[in-house]
Amino acid sequence: MTALVEARRLTKHFEIGRNQTVHAVDDVSLSIDAEEIVGLVGESGSGKSTFGKTLVGLHNRTSGEAFYRGELLPPKYRPADFQRHAKHMQMIFQDPYSSLNPRMTVGEIVGEGLRLHSNLSSTGVRERVADWLHRVGLQSDHMSRYPHEFSGGQRQRIGVARALILEPEFVVCDEPISALDVSVQAQVVNLLDELKRSMGLTLLFIAHDLSMVRYVSDRMAVMYLGSLVEIGPANDVFFEPKHPYTQLLVSSNPEPDPVTERARGPTEMHGEIPSSINIPPGCRFAGRCPKVMDVCRETTPTMLPLRDVGSDRAVACHLYS
Repeated sequence: MTALVEARRLTKHFEIGRNQTVHAVDDVSLSIDAEEIVGLVGESGSGKSTFGKTLVGLHNRTSGEAFYRGELLPPKYRPADFQRHAKHMQMIFQDPYSSLNPRMTVGEIVGEGLRLHSNLSSTGVRERVADWLHRVGLQSDHMSRYPHEFSGGQRQRIGVARALILEPEFVVCDEPISALDVSVQAQVVNLLDELKRSMGLTLLFIAHDLSMVRYVSDRMAVMYLGSLVEIGPANDVFFEPKHPYTQLLVSSNPEPDPVTERARGPTEMHGEIPSSINIPPGCRFAGRCPKVMDVCRETTPTMLPLRDVGSDRAVACHLYS
């Protein structure tokens, strides 16, 4: 079966002058099936958001390939490419405060995609916007208001309506709950889950909170310093992590173990994520890994195909060589 969206060795580097290069994403391969939710986790600076934006064309690819329904997407989008693919692929951005134009009303913000990508009349656009505001838990009379008149949770609902009003098949959710209170996070996640079921959405759900990602996702992928280090069914990755980095991420999660009802394992992650400008030799996690071996400092396992470890699990680690 052909994946709905697929990245093959997708790479994104940023040139920042003086012969310096930011290795934001390196050689990441990931396929996402129709109506599947894949959660993407990792520390800040791991390349999660850059990967999502590059996948949908908001960043030009440095190398590698991206596919939608088997069609190779252009490495550099032209206006016509955005026009063509906007109906199929959208993005919900992280910050509900900076991602909405403060000079536009909610009706203008949510209806902008329809005005650009549909033949609806002004009346038709207003009717569709009103319907979508209701679907995300807002009211039709909110159309005349401005973003500053809403709470963070309400603004994120506006962002959800803006992304989904074109009824795309694939949506990148770029940390859509990180700026929200815990209770509001649950509301937004439940809303996305409800819309996924009713619309048959396919989601790449990027977040820091592993518990929330496990709750909402079918599979979980883990990134570290621009590379994919582990992927598998969300529950399996969460409860039986294979890669030492994933193990430390999970152990630092505040959720208690369901058997012992105590926090799982050690919670300390030594050191900080290295600079993506000066990538260390060998395994990128070697300097922080409690299970490091000599080979880890010499060979980079993440540049090799992820090793199949059974039960739809794959990991990039010399422990499984």
